[in-house]
Amino acid sequence: MAVTAGRLVRGRPRAADLTDLAYAAGWRGVRALPEPLAAAAFRLGADLALRRDGRGVRRLRANLARVAPAGTDLDRLTRAAMRSYARYWLEVFRLRELGEDRIVGRMRLLDEHLLRQSHARGGGTILALPHMGNWEQAGAWLAATGIPFTTVAERLRPESLFERFVAFRTALGMEVIPLTGGESPPFDLLRERLRGGGTLCLLADRDLSRSGVPVEFFGATARMPGGPAALALATGATLLPVTLWFDRDGWSGRIHPAVPPSDVATMTQSLADAFAAGIAAHPADWHMLQRVWRDDP
Repeated sequence: MAVTAGRLVRGRPRAADLTDLAYAAGWRGVRALPEPLAAAAFRLGADLALRRDGRGVRRLRANLARVAPAGTDLDRLTRAAMRSYARYWLEVFRLRELGEDRIVGRMRLLDEHLLRQSHARGGGTILALPHMGNWEQAGAWLAATGIPFTTVAERLRPESLFERFVAFRTALGMEVIPLTGGESPPFDLLRERLRGGGTLCLLADRDLSRSGVPVEFFGATARMPGGPAALALATGATLLPVTLWFDRDGWSGRIHPAVPPSDVATMTQSLADAFAAGIAAHPADWHMLQRVWRDDP
């Protein structure tokens, strides 16, 4: 009978336990490999996943079909996007090995002054971003350059996997608040951080609840979380959209102009517009393998 992470289940580990073990092996094994070999292995894995054409790959292809310019070779773009997603995971597993000099030195951020000015004012800053590029590396860069921040994490199963990701992000200088199951509602804690002059980083292109704000996104209706706008209105914090993408030898991003305060719906639409501009410019680096638009099956 096999021993799971705390439970015996009919002689075999549960699927959730196997997932946790796979991530643990990734953090240990991938870090031990030479970087060129690890990169080649992850590219091969992306290509194999593309050939299997599973549900996530099909969803990614459908999402890219909405955001890509007319005439785009969708097969080629989907392959590039899968390789980009594989690079994200490779870098997550190896991020501590990259070293602060590389994480900071190879990051190019356009209009960074908008971020620094907001931080210097001390009234709280909300960085809202889509699932683009490597947001973990961007968070490590932010903390390493003098701006500690708070973020929210979806609670994963099993709990050991969630704790593994919290420990990983905490080691990079982030404060992580669980989306559910915490001692206090995340909105209240985030509001406290902002009123203390803190910074938040929030992924905001996919609604994880059923109360998201309808927005027009690439010509159709999607739902995005209203939390960033609501927090900005409740605290007076500056709301800055951010988009990220990969370069061959590093990472790039843009701080978009601050969203003017008005109401939650209008401000969330402004975030969607900024995200759309960044995604249209770098569609292969948008890692969205889940449903976004309301008219999708």
